[in-house]
Amino acid sequence: MKRFCMRFYLALAFVFLYTPILILIVLSFNDSRVRSSWGGFTLKWYAQLFSDATLLTALKNTLSIALISAGIASLIALMAALGVDAMRKNHAVVVINLGNIPVLNADIVTGIILMLTMGRFMKLGYASILIAHITFNIPYVFLSVLPAIKNCNRSVYEAARDLGADAGTAFFRVLLPDIMPSLMGGFFMAVTLSMDDFVVTYFTRGAGIDTLSTLIYGQLKRGLKPEMYALSSMIFFVVLLILIAGNLIPGGAKRRDNDAVWKRI
Repeated sequence: MKRFCMRFYLALAFVFLYTPILILIVLSFNDSRVRSSWGGFTLKWYAQLFSDATLLTALKNTLSIALISAGIASLIALMAALGVDAMRKNHAVVVINLGNIPVLNADIVTGIILMLTMGRFMKLGYASILIAHITFNIPYVFLSVLPAIKNCNRSVYEAARDLGADAGTAFFRVLLPDIMPSLMGGFFMAVTLSMDDFVVTYFTRGAGIDTLSTLIYGQLKRGLKPEMYALSSMIFFVVLLILIAGNLIPGGAKRRDNDAVWKRI
């Protein structure tokens, strides 16, 4: 009975998670613009998607901001994590607790603070959104990379230095490959958070620029276009393929043995 209840609870959780996605995919193939009626199977919304200039511009803004902000945030977070790892324990605890504040802070508070701050020094637009996304992405990547740095094998790094490798060579060929899975995990988390964000983007975007989240919010008053269902379905399938590919690549997240490390050195 206990096993049945556990399986039933798990199945119920997956039903609540994936039923809205399934409905969204079905609506993307519905020939009718009315969600409550089925007008037949069609692919025209996918075709019209690539002729909608407003939607494509919002998609371009969303992807470029997500990728650039995640890349810069990952670099800054990596340097910050290395710096914290070199600190004394009591100093490191203070910095880690400060880094947790943006994660626990409400999005609306973060958005208003960034809007007021950047509004005094620059015109709100693409650059302000990019800076805002870098700002709230850094703590998430930092908290993803720091445990990997704490748990990596320091003896291999020190042995590489003893054998004549300089600090840069030892870092790029020994330490960085070990923490790369966590770094990439933080990067993709930052990309997801950036693409999903609405509140911070809404407060820092200014006039004349839209991302997918703000465009969807604007369309809610008039009703979502079916092209938006098609785009959302495509994004879901792309993410699903990336997830499947990442799990099928053999040894992608396995720790390398010492022989491979010495070859890199």
